[in-house]
Amino acid sequence: MIARDALATLRRLEAGFPILGITGPRQSGKTTLARAAWPDRPYVSLEDPDSREYAESDPRAFLSEFDSGVILDEVQRVPKLFSYLQAVADSPGPMGRIVLTGSQQFDLRAGITQSLAGRVALLSLLPFSVSELHHAGCLATSPKAALFSGFYPPLYDRPVEPRDWFPAYMATYLERDLHQILQVRDLRTFQVFLRMCAARTGSILNLSSLALDCGVSTNTAKAWISVLEASYIIHLLSPHHRNFNKRLTKSPKLFFFDTGLAAYLLGIETPEQLWTHPMRGGLFETYVVSELLKQRYNDGRRSNLFFWRDRTGHEVDVIIENSLQLLPVEVKSGATIQPEFFSNLRYWSELAGNEAGPARVVYAGNSKQTRREIEVLPWNQIGVE
Repeated sequence: MIARDALATLRRLEAGFPILGITGPRQSGKTTLARAAWPDRPYVSLEDPDSREYAESDPRAFLSEFDSGVILDEVQRVPKLFSYLQAVADSPGPMGRIVLTGSQQFDLRAGITQSLAGRVALLSLLPFSVSELHHAGCLATSPKAALFSGFYPPLYDRPVEPRDWFPAYMATYLERDLHQILQVRDLRTFQVFLRMCAARTGSILNLSSLALDCGVSTNTAKAWISVLEASYIIHLLSPHHRNFNKRLTKSPKLFFFDTGLAAYLLGIETPEQLWTHPMRGGLFETYVVSELLKQRYNDGRRSNLFFWRDRTGHEVDVIIENSLQLLPVEVKSGATIQPEFFSNLRYWSELAGNEAGPARVVYAGNSKQTRREIEVLPWNQIGVE
């Protein structure tokens, strides 16, 4: 098993909460992580019809069988359990004794908010990070290969090709889960919608344009975007709110969480096609944003990422907001460092003044450098200590 950075966070959280929740996309390794963290604890999948029927028909008796603790997988499949889990959480007993996992953030968070607020620590687990694959010796040797394969765990723990795995993932998980939530009548329209979203990864989201291209209403497009967010397929990156006396873009940018899935939806069939594809820049920016998000989520924290763009075309791809400063990051898919890599960073830093922290460029090359106090970081060193 490839070691997960989030394990240390789970150990920290289990000391202070009776219930732990692990959420994230399908096949991101939630169950594997939970069972590795607590190998001696009973495990019950509520996808199993018999277990689900028992939990639904007699939830109190079901939970009474696990006084010493349990891992409940896909717990959102039995919504009534959340009310009974409240009583378990409030009863005497060790912290961290109940672990819940779920791939539908919308349903899981709804159950927690209604019944378990203050009793659950939530961890969002995304697919493998560069750091995890690097330390396991599994990271691809080139950015085009890494972006093409993506980072879902099954692609690294079994002999399966991306071109075989992603169609099965779409059919088995995305189409089934999202069809269940949205009750989409015409699945082909939704498939077009997914592909149109992939064609916009790394771009400003224009709901009206997206809806028009897919032949659906703007309200439908908005609802589908919300569900894709809740299912950890996409992330919407908000523009930074401090304007520095400039007129700014107000719409978010759309990013897929995984470049391999986006590349599949774009019809890219080889790493070489990806590197010559018009979406190469958008996919590389998607990769960088996803890696920065993984660092936050693996530490049990929310996103602190934004982007900045004014109406005259100046843009900084990522603004990392911390308690002291704003850290600008520029993303470039070129493998050779060019002078224009730094122009927007310097422009923004002058506007931000004392609020501007150390600037960084992430690019597709292999050499780590510092150019006039701006760190240039290779693609394969994001988050690698």
